[in-house]
Order: sequence, then structure tokens, then C-alpha cells
Amino acid sequence: MTATGTTRLDGRVALVTGGGSGIGRAVVDRYVAEGARVGVLERDPRRAEALTRDHGDRVTVEVGDVRAPEAHAASVARTLDVHGRLDAYVANAGVYDYSARFEELGEDRIMAGFAELFETNVLGYMLGANAALPALRDSGGSLIFTVSSSGLYAGGGGALYVASKHAVVGLVRQLAHELAPDVRVNGVAPGATLTALGGLAALGTAERRLDADVGGLGRHIPLGFVSEPADHAGLYVLLADPRDSGFMTGAILPSDGGLEVRGAPRRSKGNR
Repeated sequence: MTATGTTRLDGRVALVTGGGSGIGRAVVDRYVAEGARVGVLERDPRRAEALTRDHGDRVTVEVGDVRAPEAHAASVARTLDVHGRLDAYVANAGVYDYSARFEELGEDRIMAGFAELFETNVLGYMLGANAALPALRDSGGSLIFTVSSSGLYAGGGGALYVASKHAVVGLVRQLAHELAPDVRVNGVAPGATLTALGGLAALGTAERRLDADVGGLGRHIPLGFVSEPADHAGLYVLLADPRDSGFMTGAILPSDGGLEVRGAPRRSKGNR
């Protein structure tokens, strides 16, 4: 809450994909706490019900898959019908390859895994931006993309996932270039986070969850711990509030515990 007693996003409307769990849910919760009304595109009906139960009419939820253009059109239309405008679009839904090694995939799994992962992590962002753009032009709003530290560094996943997140970095920069000055386009790059991020059906990892895999990574992070989704949510508030980020576009904000300053791993003398 500001010194004037208002919250930072009073009167603003956002739409968040994958808003039913993990970082997406943390962003929805924080946006509502900051006074925003929020539309959500969520694939899981149970998570959609939980959002409605917890936030009432502050949140409207459309159940659908980000790989389907009609799901984006429906979520934008519903947000506009209920809330009257759209100021920030958060492209966040994603899947993970669980560090599948390239040499072990083989041709068929490369083809299938690429289609499933890139259609979610990259095409899903493009389709959402396309659906939201007219309303964002009307409001002078912003696109906010969840990037991941894997968009900036290698080693945070396999070739499929890391390539997809590097593609999202390029998408942020190109759209920032094309859409200025009408719409700002920025990203947040979270590092290791305890989320329920799922895997790929094509690789047999659809039921895996990232929060079962990353707990021991804290020793490799300069700040010494693995983050919770809420640790990143404030950056999404910053990028949705033009009073604080009105001169920012094409930026990727890292929230990764200091990966850039971690240095190289120690090696024994025999491995020089």
C-alpha cells in the first residue's frame, strides 16, 4: 500500500495465463492484493475453481489450453466483458523438459518434444499477445513474459527447454521493438523455484513436478536458497505499474538468487 493509502494497481486489469499454480498463481494473488482485477487462462478445472473460491469476483477464469487460439480469444473477451479493460497481459504458462539430454532423445522424441514444448512455451505466448494486443493498445498497457533464468544461461534444463526460453527472450525484444511506443514489453526471469511445473507427455514426464526436483539446488545459488513463487511476484507488479516502469521496454529482470555471479564450479587439480 502506498503512502496515500491506495494499492499500486487500483483500477487496473490484468490477464495471467497459467494463473492457477506456481508463479502464475502468486502473480494473481499479488495483483489482487494490489487492487487489480484479474482474468486468468488456466488448463486445470480444479485450479480454476480454487481461484474463483479464493478471490470471488475479483478474478474471472477461462478454462483452456494456451496452444489453442480460441482459448486466448475467449479469455481476453471474458476479461473485457467482465472488467471492462485490459492493462497488463502476463504470458506465463509453460512446461519443462526435466533436463532431457539431447543425445539421448533420438529423432522421434526430438520431433514430438519440440512440438509440445515450443507450442506451449513460445507459440502460446505469441497467441496470447496477439489476442490481447488490441485491448493493450487501447489502454497503453504492457505485455509481461515469464522467461526463466534458462533464457539467459545454459544448464537450467535440456536443449528443448533452454532453446524455448532463449526464444522467449528474442520475442520480448522483437515485440518491444515493433510495439513501441504504444505497448511496453518486458520479462521476468525467475531461477530455481518450488512450483508444480509439469513435464512433457512426449517424453513421459507429464506427471513430474519441479518442486520435487529442485529442493537441493540451494547450495549452488549465491543467496543460498530455492525461491518460492511469491518471491518473484513483486517484479510483475513493477512491470504492470506504469508509474514505476513507464520508461522500461525490452527489459528482462532476473530473479534468480545471483546466478550471474556464481562463478565456475570448483575443479580438482587433475581436471585442469
